[in-house]
Amino acid sequence: MHHRRDILILSAALLTTAMTGRADAQNFPSQPIKIIVPLAPGGVADVIGRAFANKLGEAGYTAIVENKTGASGIIGADFVAKSAPDGYTICVGFHAINAILPHLQKLNYDPEKDLIPITVAARTANVLIIHPSVPAKSLQQLVAYAKSNPGKLTFASQGNGSTGHMIGEQFKEAAGIDIRHIPYKGAAPAAQDLIAGHVSMLFDVLNTAVPQIKSEKVIALAVADSARSPLLPDVPTVVEAGFPELESGPWFGFFVPANTPKSVIDWLHGQAIKAFNAPEVKEQFVRLGLTPMLGTPAETRTFVANEYKRWGDVVKKANITLN
Repeated sequence: MHHRRDILILSAALLTTAMTGRADAQNFPSQPIKIIVPLAPGGVADVIGRAFANKLGEAGYTAIVENKTGASGIIGADFVAKSAPDGYTICVGFHAINAILPHLQKLNYDPEKDLIPITVAARTANVLIIHPSVPAKSLQQLVAYAKSNPGKLTFASQGNGSTGHMIGEQFKEAAGIDIRHIPYKGAAPAAQDLIAGHVSMLFDVLNTAVPQIKSEKVIALAVADSARSPLLPDVPTVVEAGFPELESGPWFGFFVPANTPKSVIDWLHGQAIKAFNAPEVKEQFVRLGLTPMLGTPAETRTFVANEYKRWGDVVKKANITLN
């Protein structure tokens, strides 16, 4: 008799918990949403996080942006991965923390299992820029010069594990050239040293490179995309230059902890679609050289999985390490 009563009590408790969970999801959000940006203020990740927060605010919800920086974004991502799976803590995920760094170092979170995608808001392309002292006016000329002068050229990157680092190593392998990697702590110091002539080249992000290209402080050789950029219509793509495997660039999206209710993820996805389809946000994207993506959570999961595999293959093939 007592056994039967215990079963009934347990069943009632489980039913209550399930109903409460559904009610919480239906009432979402009932408290402020925290958007964790794992990188410093002012960059694309920060811009995208704040754009989403602003639009949520305009829709009558409270969203707070917190820049939780360190370890190339790993600290912020780890914080979100270990947060309650209730939709109130969101990570601005991106290429490095979700697809590149896991192949280069041991993390305290599994990006494929512990972080669930809402959507990728936007992507951009890298552009190969060189110092004017480098005797090349095209990607083919650069390769020819590098082959004739092994070890003479250097390429800067925004840091170990950045797309600038990865595509530079991929370029070395694809072209069969010997160029030395010089990592920096961010895009700004890498670009500054390129302009000063301390390094030979850099795969930079479009929006940060364009002003330096326009002022002729650096020379653009190729955009790492399948189509020419409206920001640099006269610069050929890596596909046109004969290196289609170099097509790549940073991307930025939103992720929540594993086990977040699907209804909450769907709600957040719907809000993201509204936010990033707003005319003023679209205009901002154009100015920054960003291309909207905004796939469904399922489409985004496939995209991120493909990126994870792609960069894992590059790391293995080029034998890339952080040392």
